[in-house]
Order: sequence, then C-alpha cells, then structure tokens
Amino acid sequence: MQFITLNNGLKMPQLGFGVWQVPNDEAVPAVEKALEVGYRSIDTAKVYDNERGVGEALASSNIPREDLFITTKVWNTDQGYENTLKAFDKSLEKLGLDYVDLYLIHWPTPEYDEYVETYKALEKLYKDGRVKAIGVCNFNVEHLQRLLDECEIVPAVNQIECHPYLQQKEVKEFCAKHDIYVEAWSPLMQGGDVLNNEVITNIAANYNKTAAEVVLRWHLQYDNIVIPKSVTPSRIEENFDVFDFELSADELEKIKDLDRNERKGPEPSEMNVR
Repeated sequence: MQFITLNNGLKMPQLGFGVWQVPNDEAVPAVEKALEVGYRSIDTAKVYDNERGVGEALASSNIPREDLFITTKVWNTDQGYENTLKAFDKSLEKLGLDYVDLYLIHWPTPEYDEYVETYKALEKLYKDGRVKAIGVCNFNVEHLQRLLDECEIVPAVNQIECHPYLQQKEVKEFCAKHDIYVEAWSPLMQGGDVLNNEVITNIAANYNKTAAEVVLRWHLQYDNIVIPKSVTPSRIEENFDVFDFELSADELEKIKDLDRNERKGPEPSEMNVR
C-alpha cells in the first residue's frame, strides 16, 4: 500500500475501497473481501444506506481500529450546523465506531447555500476529536474558495469525479495550491468507455495488466487518492494489484491527452437534489 499525508499530518491509504450503490446486505461480504485482500481504507456515505453493513464487516474483521481508515459523508438533506451534528451521530452509531477518520460534505448544493454552516459543524467535530480529518466532495473552485474565505480549517480532501476522460485540471491545480488532496470517485468511469480506449488497452497489454489496473495506476501516479468499487471478488483483487508496475512518462502523457471533460455524474453547481 502507498500512503499519502493529508494537510494535518494524518496518513491515508492512497488506494481505498468504495461501496457506492452496494446494498447493505452485499456490503458485508464485499468489505470483508476487500479487507482480506489488503484494503484498509473504506469509503461509505449516509445516502448509500450501507453504513451498518460496512460496520458489521469492520467488526468481524478483527483488524485493529488504528489500522483502518473510514470515510463517511453528510447528505444534502442533513446540511446545516445542527442537522450535520445529528447526522454524524447517526452515522457513527450505524458504523459501530467511536470516530471516523474522514468526514465529508457530499455535495455543495449551492441553491440552498448551507455548505458553509455545514462545514463549520465539521470543524467542531474535528476540534472535538470525533473525526481525524474533514473535507468535501464535488466542490468546484468557487465553493472551495468560499470555505477558505469563511472557515478556519482548510479541507484535507476534495472527492470529485475523476478519470482519464475527466481529469479535472482546474480543480486539481487549485487543490494542489492549497494542499488539498483530490480523491477520485468513479475512477474507472463506472466501467465505461475509457476501459475500451485503445491507448489504455495498448498500455495494459505492454504490462500484462487489465485496462482497469492501468487507469488505477494512472490515478496513483497523478497523485489522486482513488476508491474503486466492486462486489465481484476477482475484481476486488484485481483493483488492488497495482503496486508492482509503473507507467512511463510517455504513457502518462498519452493518457493525459485523453481528457475530454466528459462526466458520468452531475455538474456540482447544478446538483441541488434533496
């Protein structure tokens, strides 16, 4: 495993396991398999409705708590200062934990204009020692700038959609300037077109690797934190098998040229679902 150091000194595995769209009952065996393979970072969220399943798998693993890195998120309907504190308590209870390592705002939902107050609740949780680090998801530059202007603690992480077809260069440059790590959701474009791209498949053939492994390796070398998701045991293993090869500068450049600003998910400024 490779680790990165967040802006508050906390170490985080650069490769984690995501459970988006994994039903609660399927989350238990999926997370158990991921932990068995070697993952130690698990990314869930209130809205995924599988925090309890994740908690069950963590409890049955007998892995020391200090060796695990657990992320969850406050959903749009729970934004606002007091609502966020209550939502955190519920997430902690479902996970069966005393603290989480990383707590994130899931979307800025700018139409409702509550993300600053929500972030201030995260700051309180951090100061109280109930979370080890705080951050956001799906924040564009203008949302991040407002937090920097109006809040005390610089977010440790901005989790955003990112893959070779959506490399998020503007957001990534802003985050790098302010020592905020980018964490990629949908890192394989949800198994989409990118895995059939000839540039990717040719590189994969050179290393006797899969296209998915090449894309995950690209993320690691692009300095992204990455959280692939699967419920298939063989794919959970495959997605972890990315530490025994390294892409060349020329290969990285070829993948860089694939950027086409193509999203699978919504544009954050327009996502105001509650």
